[in-house]
Amino acid sequence: MAVRIGELLLKEKRITVEQLQEALNHQRQHGGKLGFNLVKLGFVKDSEITALLSKQYGVPSISLTDFEIDPAVVKLVPAETAQKYQIVPLARAGATLTIAMTDPTNVFAMDDIRFMTGYNVEPVVASEIAVLEALEKYYGKGTGTGNGGGAAGTSALEVASKALQEMPVPTDADVEVLEDLEEISAETLAKQGEEAPIIKLVNVLLMSAIQKGASDIHIEPYEKELRVRYRIDGVLYNIMSPPLKFRDAITSRVKIMAKLDISEKRLPQDGRIKIRFQDNGRPKDIDFRVSCLPTLFGEKIVMRLLDKDKLMLDMTKLGFESESLAKFEAAILKPWGMVLVTGPTGSGKTNTLYSSISRINTPETNIMTAEDPVEFNLMGINQVQVRENIGLTFAAALRSFLRQDPNIILVGEIRDFETAEIAIKAALTGHLVLSTLHTNDAPSTVNRLMNMGIEPFLVASSLNLICAQRLVRRVCKNCGEPHPTPPQALVQAGFSNEDARTVVPQRGRGCEKCNNTGYKGRLGLYEVMEVTEELRELILVGSSALELRRKAIDEGMITLRQSGLRKVKDGVTTIDEVVRETVK
Repeated sequence: MAVRIGELLLKEKRITVEQLQEALNHQRQHGGKLGFNLVKLGFVKDSEITALLSKQYGVPSISLTDFEIDPAVVKLVPAETAQKYQIVPLARAGATLTIAMTDPTNVFAMDDIRFMTGYNVEPVVASEIAVLEALEKYYGKGTGTGNGGGAAGTSALEVASKALQEMPVPTDADVEVLEDLEEISAETLAKQGEEAPIIKLVNVLLMSAIQKGASDIHIEPYEKELRVRYRIDGVLYNIMSPPLKFRDAITSRVKIMAKLDISEKRLPQDGRIKIRFQDNGRPKDIDFRVSCLPTLFGEKIVMRLLDKDKLMLDMTKLGFESESLAKFEAAILKPWGMVLVTGPTGSGKTNTLYSSISRINTPETNIMTAEDPVEFNLMGINQVQVRENIGLTFAAALRSFLRQDPNIILVGEIRDFETAEIAIKAALTGHLVLSTLHTNDAPSTVNRLMNMGIEPFLVASSLNLICAQRLVRRVCKNCGEPHPTPPQALVQAGFSNEDARTVVPQRGRGCEKCNNTGYKGRLGLYEVMEVTEELRELILVGSSALELRRKAIDEGMITLRQSGLRKVKDGVTTIDEVVRETVK
């Protein structure tokens, strides 16, 4: 900062090189900032430095000597903090606190005050001499209001302690945020609590989510409530409601951990948190994908847990029926063509794709992927993170891939005509292309591609196979028991009259291992439509999804509902789950 002020003043020809050198020598002898020493030596006026900083950083300047500050506003910032950062609180308007600063680039000061007061912070520039005089006038020399944040801290500590009791954290968990190596071990949570209760609370939320096997953490602000929910096995559960006054503090803590811009509250942001902790005596890394979205009453945060150990790369264990798996493996082992995996968000498409490329990943193949975001790092696979804000779209990445001598290309998602067109042309020119689409079932995927603007003959020529999928919860193995169901209800769900008389579904009664839900873990339902010559002919003449569906079923396609009913028959899921996720 010192050299920058000197350079700015030299550039503006307010001082000479000799004056700058003299001021630097004076600074070494007497201390203080360079600007203060320049003013003291009479080389520049206080107002000149203030005006220069204001112009340089686009922050308004103010003359503190002409300003009378309300004592209630002064009390918002403790004296220690004001003197530490050389700031003076000026005024409060709604949820915004205006502060006078000597250094408008000090984001740490603004973050601390935002965290401490709960207000948004707007900086203005004031001269160092004026700030020092104001600090002495309003706070008194050497005095402080050290209890400025005490009450809030105690309340937050109580919340964190209660959370700890409700959600036990492994006592041997030794956790750190990677890269910045910030210790957040469970053993030191108690010590940190009194110093940083919000840090403790956020750490408890992260560790508890890992312990409970959650896939997502939702932190949701409402008008009179702050709600925290976990998604466990696809279903959201209320976990706790911290006091509303900690909303901004919790949001700031998560954004700092994810290296996001804490001052930006109006635009959505995405980041990543990586932590390491001790799991049964061995270090384990887990990534949290963080998404911040501005809502009416604050920023909603969703954190997706990415645990590489839970990534199921063995295709035989995903839930495929044997005949469906045989078709799928045959399609991904072909030298060219397109394989599409479809389904809504959170239906396990990424896992299926990663399993597919792991199955065909050999030293002889060059595999390129374009993903948004890259969820897991896989050895031997060239993964590219799509960044639309700088022009690296799926289409742009695909074009570059074709100049990288690929054998297999994975496109995270086909979202538009341009991406679909390049992917299909790649599939027709000797490359195997894997991708995803958001459609309800396998046959409707063909119509979706045509609606995007792709010609029927291109769709028919390029497609090898379409796999639609859903996730359903597994019956808990610990408390599962037979659940006799009336044959009429089974027939209504889709069983044949013969099966309805013999099938006895399973249901979990609820136990500690499954949090009394009766379910533990999830598995996939798969609808695999192999594009045969007969189906290609139907696609070429523009047949409807219904006609394609009938033909595929005639050729032996197992529908999502049939896949679900087979798993009910095997006792691994329930009728309720299958009916919730599929249609007849």
